Amino acid sequence: MTDRAPRILAFAGSTRTGSYNKKLARIAADGARDAGAEVTYIDLRDYPLPVYDGDYEEEHGLPDNGRTLKDMFIAGDGFMIASPENNSSFSAVFKNTMDWLSRPVKGYPPYECFDGKVAVLMAASTGNFGGIRGLLDVRKMLAVLRVTVLPDQVLVPRAKDAFDDSDRLKDDRQQDAVRALGRTLTDYLKRLGG
Repeated sequence: MTDRAPRILAFAGSTRTGSYNKKLARIAADGARDAGAEVTYIDLRDYPLPVYDGDYEEEHGLPDNGRTLKDMFIAGDGFMIASPENNSSFSAVFKNTMDWLSRPVKGYPPYECFDGKVAVLMAASTGNFGGIRGLLDVRKMLAVLRVTVLPDQVLVPRAKDAFDDSDRLKDDRQQDAVRALGRTLTDYLKRLGG
């Protein structure tokens, strides 16, 4: 990085309309913007991908939406990821996206959109654990992809009742903690560039 503002991608591992994790990602994005980052919010629903299949890849290569996302990830310095928990792990759409983006493409070095990037994690869940079990798997996968994951994270349990009508967290401490994730990542990336 140089003296420019850190470039951060914020997204949720969900395509559901009204997703609690999309709301979290947007709150964190506001915190990062206030700290001086350039933030791009990505809705994975806008970039549908087929289920990863080696035969499909052999015949068709990386789908157009995968190439678009890959270029966005390459241009970013860091990621703010809000991951829903499905069956005590991450969502299928998140895993499928990472599987496609990690595939080697001619003209790109291996792990080009992950290597050297920095991430912060958050999760909202309708259960009592706030998505902690799923974030453990997200951390493990990102480590394999060579992403540095900062230790700070925010969990929002009982998410069905956690947000107000303006998609703000009702608990001011939770709201501040999610915004602080954006500031933490921004400040870390600024130090890397210094």
